[in-house]
Amino acid sequence: MASVHAIPSLEQEYEFTSESKRRLMIGIGAGVVLVAIGAFLLASGVGDHSHEVVQGQGHSAGHEGEHGFKWTTRLWANLWLNAVYFTGVSVIGMFFISYNYLAQAGWSSVFKRIPEAMPAFLPVTGIVMLITFFVAGHDLFHWTHHDLYDPNSEHYDPIIAGKSGFLNTPFYVIRIVVYFVAWYGLWRVLRNFSLQEDLNGGTEYYEKSIKFATAFLVVFAVTSSTSAWDFVMSIDTHWFSTMFGWYTLASWHVTGLAVITLTVVTLKERGYLQAVNENHLHDLGKFMFAFSIFWTYVWFAQFMLIYYANLPEETIYYRERFSGYGGIYQAPFFINLFLNFVFPFLVLMTRDAKRTNIFMKIACWGIIVGHYFDFYTNIMPGTVGEHGGFGPIEFGMILIFACGFMWSVSTQLAKANLYPKNHPMIEEAIHHDI
Repeated sequence: MASVHAIPSLEQEYEFTSESKRRLMIGIGAGVVLVAIGAFLLASGVGDHSHEVVQGQGHSAGHEGEHGFKWTTRLWANLWLNAVYFTGVSVIGMFFISYNYLAQAGWSSVFKRIPEAMPAFLPVTGIVMLITFFVAGHDLFHWTHHDLYDPNSEHYDPIIAGKSGFLNTPFYVIRIVVYFVAWYGLWRVLRNFSLQEDLNGGTEYYEKSIKFATAFLVVFAVTSSTSAWDFVMSIDTHWFSTMFGWYTLASWHVTGLAVITLTVVTLKERGYLQAVNENHLHDLGKFMFAFSIFWTYVWFAQFMLIYYANLPEETIYYRERFSGYGGIYQAPFFINLFLNFVFPFLVLMTRDAKRTNIFMKIACWGIIVGHYFDFYTNIMPGTVGEHGGFGPIEFGMILIFACGFMWSVSTQLAKANLYPKNHPMIEEAIHHDI
């Protein structure tokens, strides 16, 4: 292999300009204003049409009837929704570089710094989730009410009581902490190896990275499913699906791939990462295309098995989302299916589309928005029920988290050379051709 130092284009620094920072700060500020407006409207009762819905539709509505609904629950539910969504996007950066290390794949090393930067946002989402659980856990999670476990209480629930060994507050908090500490800690190790490789060269850090990447994949093989149960499935405590871990991982994964691809294309258009060619984009497009179909397969398999079995305690989950609560979740339900399967399937079907910036950007945005709706339809019916909807709070919260995530990624990109210049396979990546 020729010396990578003979290629001067590998010396490239990303500049996180003051103008970019100003725009992101404006975005965060606008998000805060929108959330404040939405909170004011909800507190004053404007826009809440839940009186039009017959009470008692679904088990979540029954829970609200027992304990009462507070307008702040919608605020906390949006915090939880966005924290879960951006946790997935962030950790998939680590997942992507880990399975590429394990496979000893060379093609992706040329843009490795982008997925490598994404997990830096994990402490933010982890702290948000812990605060949300401690402050609003009783409002978001039915299983946190102690009377459900007391056989002498009128609210005693034998099904939920039977899950108390797993769903109890101390163990739940411990699991959340373990998830974020393990994910972030292993990322810090790989990130440090990557930076040391830039400084010292050689293959020592690459070989160490393979070992720790493998360790992460073992950890993530378990925690990707258990975190999905904790973050999302435990909201609808009576309902469960043995496929839900794979389903959530598929959703997180394709969203993370879309974010990586969109960032690569955007940086190329701004004059960075010129070593990334249409062949790299083609492979990223194939990844998004394939995992959009995989997500659809898992979604349909889960839905089909529950529909075919026709068990009331299982079908209620889809009935709530399709026709419950006055049909307010029906549009997100079908938007989810369209943007996450039909749209990327059609846009990314041809070879040329996967090699064209505009088509890749369109597909990426469709997937990113579509999987937000995926998590929205999974989380909102069980937390806010008929009080859900789209308003200033929803748009403001998305804006805050998105700008915060972009700030975090941009900061990390500015801390190191955009190309991992001493990566053993960087020349293979530069000459990637398919």
